[in-house]
Amino acid sequence: MLARLLSTIALAMIAALPARAVEEADLLPIDEAFALTAQATSRGQIEFTWKIAEGYYLYRHRTAVKADVDTFTANPLSLPDGDRHTDEFFGEVETYRGELIATLTGTAASGVNALSIKVSYQGCADLGVCYPPHTQTLSVALPADSAAAGGFTTLPMGKAVKPLFGNSEPINLQADGLPLPDTQAFQFEAIATSPSVLLMRFTPAPGYYLYRDRSSFSVVAGEGITAMAPQWPPAQSHFDEHFGDVAVYFDQVEVPLPLTRTGSDALSVTIEASFQGCQTDGICYPPMTRQVTLALPAGASNAGIDATATGDTASIGLGLVLTIVLSAVLGGLILNLMPCVLPVLSLKALSLVEGGRDNARRSALWYTAGVLVSFAAVGAVALGLRSAGLALGWGFQLQQPLVIAALAYLMFAVGLSLSGVFQIGASLAGAGQSLTEKKGPAGDFFTGVLAVIVASPCTAPFMGPALTYAFAAPVWLAMGVFLALGFGLALPFLLIGFVPRLANLLPKSGAWMNTFKHAMAFPMYLTAAWLVSILAAQRGADGVLWVLGGAVILALALWWREKLRYDDRRWPKLLAMAVLLVSLWPLCVIHRLPANASAAVSQAGVVAYSADELTTLRAEGRAVFVNMTADWCVSCKVNEKAVLSQDGFKTALQQANAVYMKGDWTNVDPAITEFLKSHGAVGVPLYVVYPAGGGEAAVLPTILTTNIVQEALLTAGGG
Repeated sequence: MLARLLSTIALAMIAALPARAVEEADLLPIDEAFALTAQATSRGQIEFTWKIAEGYYLYRHRTAVKADVDTFTANPLSLPDGDRHTDEFFGEVETYRGELIATLTGTAASGVNALSIKVSYQGCADLGVCYPPHTQTLSVALPADSAAAGGFTTLPMGKAVKPLFGNSEPINLQADGLPLPDTQAFQFEAIATSPSVLLMRFTPAPGYYLYRDRSSFSVVAGEGITAMAPQWPPAQSHFDEHFGDVAVYFDQVEVPLPLTRTGSDALSVTIEASFQGCQTDGICYPPMTRQVTLALPAGASNAGIDATATGDTASIGLGLVLTIVLSAVLGGLILNLMPCVLPVLSLKALSLVEGGRDNARRSALWYTAGVLVSFAAVGAVALGLRSAGLALGWGFQLQQPLVIAALAYLMFAVGLSLSGVFQIGASLAGAGQSLTEKKGPAGDFFTGVLAVIVASPCTAPFMGPALTYAFAAPVWLAMGVFLALGFGLALPFLLIGFVPRLANLLPKSGAWMNTFKHAMAFPMYLTAAWLVSILAAQRGADGVLWVLGGAVILALALWWREKLRYDDRRWPKLLAMAVLLVSLWPLCVIHRLPANASAAVSQAGVVAYSADELTTLRAEGRAVFVNMTADWCVSCKVNEKAVLSQDGFKTALQQANAVYMKGDWTNVDPAITEFLKSHGAVGVPLYVVYPAGGGEAAVLPTILTTNIVQEALLTAGGG
């Protein structure tokens, strides 16, 4: 019975993963789907033209422009009538296809030769995908003002330039601000300084800077040659409007690039450098690629050097691998102490007591098998989604309401079994045998599976670095990290099974075990109740009503099935199975319910996370404490209750004059996922403290204390 239940729930959980019917490659970049240009037909009239690709459309009510009131006093934007239809996202709307021409009239200030105009719009593809609202700034040249045209160089009338990046500042085409060609703005050259080291040299032009962490090197030609990690010199910390706090170089920089080589003969090698840079207070260039071919002198093979190499096929340093694997084992071991795993540990303790000392080794092995298989499955799904281009992190499955509901069903069903409502593992043929004899290895194995499922809301110390590496490492090493986490989680029970002295500490079986078994049902009920509360945050009261109703029908079906255990009639059992299937119907409904709005700013004095708002606060010189959390994250809630809701934290915020910013990752949020990725995190909680006046941000541990937070805020505030 449990096998059927678990199979049904597993299928529902797999179905909950986001479908990828439309690939990113199927969609045009927004600047190609909606090609925007602008021209001034006179000093008092600007004409905006969108060339809309076939299969795409723009919303009328989502189109707007805004000019600087000091340079252009504008009237409302004039838009033609669009095609009316009922839209699945906005209801009754008007849309444009093919081409849209909008007109903005107004009065230009005397002496103004160009206008900076912010244009906002939103559109969709017929494939069923909508682009997020898009804003870009255009620089539009005006005809010369006869009263103040002398001495200025102006663009030809009607000339407008789009930014290279969608939201970047417009390119300044005045004679004194013309951006250099990329080959002049960023010169690149390289030489071979030894048989196994190249020296890469970048020379930014004055007023330009190069990003350190957006650069990479690879060997495109050279038999047996592999590029290892570049040895970048210290970089300058810089707050950048495009990427936030970054490490950059304003002056010439030389970067040694070690190579591994399998042969010793002299040969030619071609290196490809990919890098990106910006003009100070100007444009940001798209990623650039340069190639250089060098003569590599003869030298001994050094293929055994330990280093972190670039690319999946590069050699990985043994020391780094051992460090990451050890971190994963320690993280899994500490995970046993996290509150989310405790209910399942109670189940495992019950199974050990029921099995006795003699069966402890077998029980530990089957439990470990369940843990390892489950971690391998989670790793395979995560790496599969990574290869498909989906950004995600630890606990990503809990962002799906269907998964939350299915887990609530599972915890509730396990609780009912422990309460004696129905038996897991018994059958008609074996009704006379004991439950212990029948469930044995299967029970231990599925307890391990359950432990991994409920562990996903928690992030333990040492897990962060290991998972961060796993989500970017080659597949074979990433799977090794997931298995090492599983080994750490199962390690305490392996020790009990294989160390006789520890096994002898287990109590003797007796009548008390039945009472203990019934008592263990209540942690499972509490876990189910907690999962329902998460569902309330994701899908509101309707979602709770559906899952509670389904749980009642599930209890009826399991109770009825147990009552029919010794009944030889087939049709009542089929009817009970039909009731069980009906109880699963809410799982098909919940994921279609509308998502709740984020509750991250329900507290007074808390600012909802926004990349733009964070940039604004940083530009104002404010210290910012960013808390990335989720309702299903147990570690997050413990930290918030023990530290972030206390007076000590509030006082530290006031003393540092810091802003408390909170991001809610309960549901899928690409902006928060990108923030996590930018700070090397693969899940929540994530706590980042930005200092006042700029500088490098500090990432705090996943488990907070009042002293850690107060010290970080004191430093950020300049104390």
